[in-house]
Amino acid sequence: MSPLNLETTGETISAGTETFEASHVDVIETVIASLDQGGDAMVSRDDDGYLWKFTYGSVAVYVQLTGSDDEDALTVWSSVLKLPVQNQAGLMAELLAMNCGETFEACFGISNQEVLVLASRILADINPGEISRLMTIVATIADEQDDILQGKYPTA
Repeated sequence: MSPLNLETTGETISAGTETFEASHVDVIETVIASLDQGGDAMVSRDDDGYLWKFTYGSVAVYVQLTGSDDEDALTVWSSVLKLPVQNQAGLMAELLAMNCGETFEACFGISNQEVLVLASRILADINPGEISRLMTIVATIADEQDDILQGKYPTA
């Protein structure tokens, strides 16, 4: 990943009488600039799209954009707990309960022996507000829950 140079101006660009919508990349980088608390945001670009990483509170947040077509996706995630933990059944019950009423468009999941907060959305009809909301929800929930869950469920 390379350091991210964030110099975007907003969601809409005007040129004379024409107005152009900012690209998804521009919107994502604007949101990252507003959320990044570590000053160390980074981006990687390859044939599969973009991957950003930034710090929000005590968590690293990742944002992946697989392309710019309607079928492509925006996925945001952050790790909050490494597995295995003591009382894993209790953890799973708590995560399911939180998924039911506390995570909005995000959810808790498990990948590569880590509990994640994640949200994903295809790009069809997505707007800048939705992009910002997904990123903000994941970052906020992950930052609020990582220390709590790590304290309640120590490593096994």
